[in-house]
Amino acid sequence: MYVAVKGGETAIANAHRLLADRRRGDRNLPSITIDQVVEQLGLAVDRVMAEASLYDRALAALAVRQARGDMIEAIFILRAYRTTLPRFGYSEPVDTANMKVERRVSATYKDLPGGQLLGPTFDYTHRLLDPSLIADEAVEEPAVKEPGEHVMRVSDILDGEGLIEGDGQMPEGHVMGDLTREPMEFPMARDLRLQALARGDEGFLLALAYSTQRGYGRTHPFVGEVRIGEVEVELDLPELGFAVSLGTIRVTECQMVNQFMGSAKQPPQFTRGYGLVFGQSERKAMSMSLVDRALRTDEFNEDIVAPAQDQEFVISHADNVQATGFVEHLKLPHYVDFQAELDLVRRMRRDYDAANSGETAKEQREAAE
Repeated sequence: MYVAVKGGETAIANAHRLLADRRRGDRNLPSITIDQVVEQLGLAVDRVMAEASLYDRALAALAVRQARGDMIEAIFILRAYRTTLPRFGYSEPVDTANMKVERRVSATYKDLPGGQLLGPTFDYTHRLLDPSLIADEAVEEPAVKEPGEHVMRVSDILDGEGLIEGDGQMPEGHVMGDLTREPMEFPMARDLRLQALARGDEGFLLALAYSTQRGYGRTHPFVGEVRIGEVEVELDLPELGFAVSLGTIRVTECQMVNQFMGSAKQPPQFTRGYGLVFGQSERKAMSMSLVDRALRTDEFNEDIVAPAQDQEFVISHADNVQATGFVEHLKLPHYVDFQAELDLVRRMRRDYDAANSGETAKEQREAAE
């Protein structure tokens, strides 16, 4: 046993050295720097920050580099690091109404107070490879700088006419939960569901969101507004008696507007689905808002008829770190378990063959008679 363990350790150490070699790549090329990852692979960095639930661009870039671009591995690394950090307290809720907006679009109103702000987006680009990027040609400075304006919410227009539900009020006396400190229990309140969705796997949420649009759930959504910009984070300090600013972070917010035909207790109105994630992550925020609305079945007395409406199914499977660990652990040694299964299948096979042999002999005798 000692030799086997020692041999295994040597193999693992060699695998780590090989991994480091492959990570570095061709030595004739300069090593990629953390600043390059931050500045030039910003959307990858944003996804890692969002799903690791840790806002630190340099650390997220380090995780991306360490993981050789494997996004889920990078998220796993950064979230594991997050558990080692001390906690000083809870910040005040960020006020996205006062966001310094750099991108803001709506599919519900063409002419908005403050206008449509296209910002940096792939929405209007041709999905064609750009050969000029191979030569690393210089990019011209944009003719229009990012505005960083404060603009009203689209939902305020509908709210002014009383045509949309209220903006996310929790029951009186409700204490906000903390998914990082408390084990999951179902049914789960909306605040905890939103926390889970905010750091859930983008691909999984995208698939669920798409399913709701294809009829697997009651949604007829419109993008009320998607906005990206800087919001201020404040921390309340009891010894001072007021909150102090810790700085700003970039976030993406989506409010999805959905039809609701009304009920005996509620008039016909629009309802909301909400998404808020770190960085520029529009696809994630939109998917999150669609799934959030799908999960609100209890609030509107809707039947659960699709996977996206089942909160235990959604929340239990949305975390890519947990999912990755459960799937990839299958690569690890299961020798004892498999030998037990192998022995069982062999015994069952012998019993099966013996039973079939008896039936075959009986059939042969009956055929001879």
